[in-house]
Amino acid sequence: MKKIYVASSWRNDIQPNVVKYLREQGFDVYDFKNPAEGNQGFLWSEIDADWKRWNASQFIEALEHPIAKDGFQSDMLALATCDVCVLVLPCGRSAHLEAGYAAGCMLKRLLIYIPEEAGQQEPELMYKMADGIFMRLEDVAAEIEKVPEKR
Repeated sequence: MKKIYVASSWRNDIQPNVVKYLREQGFDVYDFKNPAEGNQGFLWSEIDADWKRWNASQFIEALEHPIAKDGFQSDMLALATCDVCVLVLPCGRSAHLEAGYAAGCMLKRLLIYIPEEAGQQEPELMYKMADGIFMRLEDVAAEIEKVPEKR
């Protein structure tokens, strides 16, 4: 079964539907919002409810917190073991780092999904490193089907 890493944003309302659709197509999809049974995913608020007011040193220190380390390890393991990374727009810095790392360092297939309902998106030249950019989720799934199975 092909493993899919969906990179997106906590604020992206489209992300849960992408995860659901790809699972319905028979793919093993990592959902950072629900990475495992009983695990609701990493949130900065688990470390500090006032995280939005951190200064730079507090942010750097929080990266070493056990909760942050566990969240990072969970996401990185899923990224390392995936066959395809699907970047779902709109999204932010973390998702773009994940997608770039998957394509550049791990030589994973990178697909970008820009749904019409996402609205206007700022053009990005580096999206040319992707193996495909799609406006329909059906086309994303069809492209995933073309990826060879791992042996």
